[in-house]
Amino acid sequence: MNTISHTTTTEHTPILLSKKGMKELRKTITQLEHDRSSLIKGLHELDRTTGHDDRLERIERLAQLESVESSLAEKRSILASAKLLPSKRARMKVAIGSVVDLIDQQGRLVRYTLVDTIEANPSDGRISIVSPLGKSLLGKTAKDIVEWSNGVRTHSFRLVSIR
Repeated sequence: MNTISHTTTTEHTPILLSKKGMKELRKTITQLEHDRSSLIKGLHELDRTTGHDDRLERIERLAQLESVESSLAEKRSILASAKLLPSKRARMKVAIGSVVDLIDQQGRLVRYTLVDTIEANPSDGRISIVSPLGKSLLGKTAKDIVEWSNGVRTHSFRLVSIR
């Protein structure tokens, strides 16, 4: 299951998510709710026993339940402040939600979607707008050269298209 990473939210700044990001967040919440129900059911079954090992298992399950409850509250809070990316925007400059095609120095084409940190998953082609590459892409236009550093070396791409 692909999980969405943790980020701190504020009431004043909505989190902008793609349709895929919203779907994944809802899926994560559903899974956490299921996990919570299973843990509660298991705890009720353990309540009927009195053995020492059962008490240790109960303590462990209570800790798991606390962790699931915390994650569930966090994800629900994120969902409550999340907004879908605007579907109609100027496609002349790179912004959050833009899909960009880049050509690297070896002539390979790569495609990325710029997203909020919460739904970033580079292996799935979604990069955060606060990542080094994401920051360097924001505001660029087609045909621009984009340079970014990963701390070790500087990379260079040509921005081919923005969708």
